[in-house]
Parts: sequence; C-alpha cells; structure tokens
Amino acid sequence: MRAWILDESPGTYRHGEIDLPSLGPDDVKVRVEASALNHMDLWVTKAMPKPPLPHVPGCDVAGVVDDVGEAVGVISVGDEVVINPGVSPVADIVALGNDSPMGPGFSIYGEHGWGGHAEYAIAPSRNVVRRPASRTWEESAAYPLATLTAYRMLRRARLQPSETLLVVGIGSGVSCAALALGRRMGARVVATSRSETKRRSALEMGADEVLDSSADRWNVSADVVVESVGPATWDRSIRALRTGGRLVVCGGTSGNTVEVNLPRLFFKQHEIIGSSMGSYQEFDEVTELMDRGLDVHIDEVFGIEHYAEALARLAEGEQLGKIVLRHP
Repeated sequence: MRAWILDESPGTYRHGEIDLPSLGPDDVKVRVEASALNHMDLWVTKAMPKPPLPHVPGCDVAGVVDDVGEAVGVISVGDEVVINPGVSPVADIVALGNDSPMGPGFSIYGEHGWGGHAEYAIAPSRNVVRRPASRTWEESAAYPLATLTAYRMLRRARLQPSETLLVVGIGSGVSCAALALGRRMGARVVATSRSETKRRSALEMGADEVLDSSADRWNVSADVVVESVGPATWDRSIRALRTGGRLVVCGGTSGNTVEVNLPRLFFKQHEIIGSSMGSYQEFDEVTELMDRGLDVHIDEVFGIEHYAEALARLAEGEQLGKIVLRHP
C-alpha cells in the first residue's frame, strides 16, 4: 500500500510502498477516507518517543471497513468508522474501567504502532467505532484524539456549569476542543493567544473573553485551567487560578520541565492534574456529542500527497484547530 513512512528516528518521512501487516483474528482493516495530524506526527521524527521502525504515523483515522478478522462479530465490511486512538488491553479495561488509560498496557494509535496516514489502517475491533453519521469525513477524522483528550481533562478537573475555564494557547486541536466542550458544559470560557487573529477567532468560536498570552499577567480568576503549552505559559497559568482552583495538563509543546512555587501551591490549595487521552467509555461519549453537533474546528484540509506541507504548518504553530488529510 501507499503510505507515509518513517524509516529512522530521528528522521524524516517518505511517501512510498509498504506491506500492510497481516490481519489478526480480532483486527479490522479500514480503507482510510481522512486522517488528521497531531504533534505526535512531529515528535516521533525526533525520537520523542522513538517508534517501532519502519513506522506509519497518523493517530486520527476515519474510513470504511474493508476486511475483518475471523473473531470480529460487531463490525462489518462496508461500515463507516473512526478509530479510537487510545488503545488498552482488555485486562486493563476490565481492571480499571473508565481509567483504563492509567493501565500499564496503554498505548497511542499512530505512536506505539502504525497509524492511518496510508491507504489502509488496521486496529483492534474494540477501537473501531461507527463514525458520527451527521458529520463529514473531515470532521470525523478531526475529533478523535484532541476532543477525547480535552473531554477527559475537563472530567478529571471536575468542571462545573458557571465556573470559569481558562484555555491556554488557543490554536491546537485540544485547546479548540476544550473551548467547545467548556461552552457545552455551561462554563464561562476565557482563551489566551499571542495572536490577535486567533483571539478574534476564539471569540467567533464562542469564547466569552480573550487575553493576550504575551502579557505579564492575565486578568482572570479561573476555576479550571487547561494547559498544553508548558514552560512558556506555566507560571501565568498558575497565577490565573483562584484559591482552590484546578490546573489540568496534557502536554508541553514549549518544553518538558516547569518550576512549581510550593508556597503558592499549598497556600492557594491548588490542584495540578495530569491527564492523557481517554477511555473507551469516554470515546463513546465524545462520539455521541459529535453526532449531536459538538463544534470541531478544522484549520485546513490537504490532500494526503501534501502531508509534508501539512506537517510544516503544524510545526510553525500557526494553525487554529485540526489539520486534516483527505485521501483519494
């Protein structure tokens, strides 16, 4: 099949032919209609982490079932589906339920195994879900990883109606999804960006207020802060929390190490919560929300052959929402 392939890490992608792995008894083969980019596409090229090689990237996948393993009983050839990018072994699902991403066997589709920037993708049947029928192929590919991640973040942060949610660094798929979900949950949503254009767009997307992230301090008292930027914004994010506020973090696009002021942490009784991806139950809930019209913001759609251009746009950090690849 034709795919984007990473032969070495650190390294760069090439577009070429590669054999699809054999279909296991519980596997589903999907002909890809659309896939979407994530920062994971960049990180694996820098060995952060180093994936099994050769590697086919692509965490977000939507397409049509082409074949199923002999043990698959629910999914049929011809079904239109999305792939849940959070992969847990059955034992972890049984033991941990809605916290299966905390299990030792958890992995990310398109990172620890092959993904969907290719003609075909293979996934365990438990990770293959009928796509929201009311949405386009591009929208179906745009929501799985980012919206799932944002949904679990807000659940773990216990966001309540009428609370103030601060979304730091509007532009990424996760931050745009957090804005949409925060509105859906009845929160007052404040977004930050150094870009005036992105701040205007955030207001159009439903933010109640926007702040210039380059300011020394942000004039907001937030119940919950969604952080995915890291060291570049960390101190201001902490200072923006009200007493008893919760900061939930899923990544650090500006680096891996931050400093925590301990007196501020315990005197203000703040909570710092780590969160990653989501469970199977949460993915089903997110998919239902998508079918009921939850906003998903698409920045730009490229043909699969223009993956390198799409990746460059992601690396520049100028996107607002998800970058999607349309497959022929």
